[in-house]
Amino acid sequence: MRGRKPDLENVIPLKGDVQRHTPDAPDFMSDAARRVWVELAPDLTAKGHLEPPFEYQFAAYCESVSNFLAATAVVAVEGYYFETKTRNGLQQKKTAMWGVQQEAMNAMRRDSALFGLSPVDQSRLKSGGQGDLFEDLMKQLKNGSD
Repeated sequence: MRGRKPDLENVIPLKGDVQRHTPDAPDFMSDAARRVWVELAPDLTAKGHLEPPFEYQFAAYCESVSNFLAATAVVAVEGYYFETKTRNGLQQKKTAMWGVQQEAMNAMRRDSALFGLSPVDQSRLKSGGQGDLFEDLMKQLKNGSD
């Protein structure tokens, strides 16, 4: 057999089905943001990503999703731009709701990374972080090379 010998210290034992309490949405949230909370919070809680210190940040994410949905509905009805006559002739300008939609999408991308809501971010959170830079080296020095 080639390669490094298996290291059983990095195996995490199965803990079984751990039931965690899903926190209620904060009172200050809008109705649309509460619906997002109700939809996503149970899964994030089960994964251990929604702990009490992170609830306000997750509420901000839910509000961003709410703003995105509202702005998208307005853009669907009114369109992305309007035409206006200026001294340079007829020009097309972006609507205010298009800007709100873009800002909400940027906030969603930024905040979703904190909770692993994209495939890349989810795998990043599963990896357990960076770990100790010199841990493997110190183990080899202490126990001899494998």
